[in-house]
Amino acid sequence: MTTLFYILMVLAPVALFATAFIAVKNRFSGKSIKKPLKMNIAVFAVLVVLISVLCVNVFAAEAPSASNDAAEVSTEAQAESQNVADNSKGLGLLAAGLVTGLAGIGGGIAVAAGAPAAIAATAENPKSFGKSIIFVALGESIALYGVVISILILNKI
Repeated sequence: MTTLFYILMVLAPVALFATAFIAVKNRFSGKSIKKPLKMNIAVFAVLVVLISVLCVNVFAAEAPSASNDAAEVSTEAQAESQNVADNSKGLGLLAAGLVTGLAGIGGGIAVAAGAPAAIAATAENPKSFGKSIIFVALGESIALYGVVISILILNKI
């Protein structure tokens, strides 16, 4: 199981870079990049699902069952129970990373839409700068909220 996980961790970036390379190659040769871009998104989605399933399978490994009689528990079971890792820390780190990344992407999209409009409004009427910069700051605040939530998650683990 872990060998498959390591193989997937090596092949995942290779597959993503290959599909991205095909899209860039099509872009510079004048062809449409819609099909390679869809392929890149599909490969990304498949890899996310596969890696998530493998991680959940590793995290869901059964811990040794507790028996009513302490004398029945073997020394091997005691050693295994001491070596069982706390999976909540790993899932907390994963959640913090997802929150920060997704909030950053959302903030980037918001700023990419708001900043050109603010520049155009300011070019037409310089008095509208104060009003238009607020919309750009609201887009940036999405990323800041993600960082704050990420810090709160990291403080809980």
